[in-house]
Amino acid sequence: MGFLRLDPMMVKLIITVLLASFFPAKGGFVDFFEYLTTAAIALLFFMHGAKLSREKIIAGSSHWRLHLWIMCSTFVIFPILGLLLVWWHPVNVGAEIYTGFLYLCILPATVQSAIAFTSMAGGNVAAAVCAASASSLLGVFISPLLVNLVMNVHSDAPGNGLEQIGKIMLQLLVPFVLGHLARRWIGGWVEKHRSLIGKTDQTSILLVVYSAFSEAVVNGIWHRVGVDTLLWILAGSLLILFVALAINLGASRLFGFSRADEIVVLFCGSKKSLANGVPMANILFPASAVGIIVLPLMIFHQVQLMVCSFIAQRYKAGNEKKLAKQQIEAQKS
Repeated sequence: MGFLRLDPMMVKLIITVLLASFFPAKGGFVDFFEYLTTAAIALLFFMHGAKLSREKIIAGSSHWRLHLWIMCSTFVIFPILGLLLVWWHPVNVGAEIYTGFLYLCILPATVQSAIAFTSMAGGNVAAAVCAASASSLLGVFISPLLVNLVMNVHSDAPGNGLEQIGKIMLQLLVPFVLGHLARRWIGGWVEKHRSLIGKTDQTSILLVVYSAFSEAVVNGIWHRVGVDTLLWILAGSLLILFVALAINLGASRLFGFSRADEIVVLFCGSKKSLANGVPMANILFPASAVGIIVLPLMIFHQVQLMVCSFIAQRYKAGNEKKLAKQQIEAQKS
């Protein structure tokens, strides 16, 4: 039952939300945290770019049908699921909760956890690196366009969708590209300090969550969100995830993908990125709404980690059983 344990990052997110609830940033601290958060996110994506190995991307980029389906799952199937949930509207909760569900469905896939689960399950790691990285990069362009296409929610700041994409590129893509260009000089240092990079990831996300929830608390988020709403978000997250997993598994079998590629499809085609989603939400949505809109994403993040951990363990056990059987047959022969 190890898969039921809370992810350490989720525990930190809960603590951050509680901290923002009791001690929200006010006055001059709001601007301070805004600048600090922007700098932290830029550093986060700079490090992501520095970690990205061009050799691994080239090695995993040849399987075009696999990557095409993963992009389709991430940016077509998922948004359709979000739209169907909003249309169905099974529970009477605030419109911002359904906006949050639709927003999470529009986001790109995770990078680190998708690759980690693929590796654990014995999947095609090179293809996972390529698929997850491509999803994250394309999401910088596609996700804001989809938000403007299917949502009637706009940022407080004046400007249209193209201006929002420009801001996202400046905050996320430019540092990423600079980091990747700097890899030839700092790549060795980055490989040796992967744990430090992981802490940078977490700190950046926690800063954004604290800023978003501080604003949300000041605007009365906990008067609009109760336990029943949180339980519905949990149920909705499970529903979306299981439907997405079922579609991806069915597509893998239909297209005749190998077991190793099927694992890539499951883990890269059914996960959503907290690291990309929270910074984008700060740009795409009104500051007063960001906290409540990212609630479904935060809960979905934990749900996908638990469920995918269980699936990865099942694949790993199956691989070990198969290997043991092959060894026994080899000894007999």
